Amino acid sequence: MPIDATKPYDDQNIFAKILRDEIPSSRVYEDEWAIAFHDINAQAPIHILVIPRGPYVSWDDFSANASADEIAGFIRAVGTVARDAGLVPRGYRLLANTGRQAGQEVPHLHVHLFAGQPLGPMLAR
Repeated sequence: MPIDATKPYDDQNIFAKILRDEIPSSRVYEDEWAIAFHDINAQAPIHILVIPRGPYVSWDDFSANASADEIAGFIRAVGTVARDAGLVPRGYRLLANTGRQAGQEVPHLHVHLFAGQPLGPMLAR
């Protein structure tokens, strides 16, 4: 169910629990700024989620409130995950949903990396 990205951060969301190791994940990357793990409901042959360690509801919240170091660290982490997974030569897609109309389901900023097959048009019709 899509969430309201204008609400305060909920520290009981599934990604907050993954960050605290209360829920297991198949991590492929972690550093001081972010972690990345395989999506359990993969929508492409390769579907990796990258989340910041900080408590940010959405891209809007993150871009408005994160420090310059957090922003740079997170963006670099996304790039590192893509390169480490070998996604760059064949191509990949990044997706970050914000709010109800975009279909954001977890109130913690996350970027999806999709790859492993032709991904088709940017938006479903």
